[in-house]
Amino acid sequence: MSDYTPPKIWTWDSENGGAFANINRPTAGAREDKELSVGKHPMQLYSLATPNGVKVTVMLEELLALGHSGAEYDAWLINIRESAQFTSGFVGANPNSKIPALMDHSTDEPTRVFESGAILLYLAEKFDAFLPMDHKSRTEALSWLFWQMGSGPYLGGGFGHFYAYAPEKFEYAINRFAMETKRQLDVLDQHLAQNAYFAGAEYSIADMAIWPWYGALVKGVLYESAEFLQVHEYKHIVAWADKISERPAVKRGRKVNRAWGEPESQLLERHDASDFDTKTMDKLIPST
Repeated sequence: MSDYTPPKIWTWDSENGGAFANINRPTAGAREDKELSVGKHPMQLYSLATPNGVKVTVMLEELLALGHSGAEYDAWLINIRESAQFTSGFVGANPNSKIPALMDHSTDEPTRVFESGAILLYLAEKFDAFLPMDHKSRTEALSWLFWQMGSGPYLGGGFGHFYAYAPEKFEYAINRFAMETKRQLDVLDQHLAQNAYFAGAEYSIADMAIWPWYGALVKGVLYESAEFLQVHEYKHIVAWADKISERPAVKRGRKVNRAWGEPESQLLERHDASDFDTKTMDKLIPST
């Protein structure tokens, strides 16, 4: 049993934030005056290859694979451990200071889009792709997209934080969020037992939203928690995750803005399709 009793008035303890204590604060807004870089393409993405960032780079690569040249993009690395998300430029693109943020320069005035689910939906509607046309399948895709946006924080900020990042291990918190994560996995597994993809027979933005989180979880690359959660039990999710992983656009998208892992898995910044083929150290080290 914990002997902690909440105080009458909460106060911020800057030393009690776990792995991200140096960047987390109870206030919003810019901490540094610095503009965002802008490249030559219509879409300017400011991101990092966390699950939420991967959603968008996969979507952009899938659009390019379909021949949508208007989806050409520059992907700029936003190193959240170095507080790059708190510059004035990034806050202008996303007042919530979270990656990813997209600026669409193909509009009369650049259009900002923030929140990964909103970016997926924006791109799907702009290019009329990866969102089914028929009413039933479209509604199903949107339901699962919003399911992921609502459920993901329980997996990331809940289970992931207390299991992997918190400065102390708390049995109640880990058990509570492990139970919810396994319930979510069961929801997904039961659906995939009857459907090829989340919208039904058609690959969509719902799959792109769910795969970087729950696909990574069942493949053992998220929080190193596969054994703890016994993810092998969810056979339908594993099969679906394997199928998505083999898509060429997914293989490319998961590399973009990735700043960890083996060198061959990284492409810190992406400014041209040829960057995937001409990976040299200047591609791995962002310009200063």
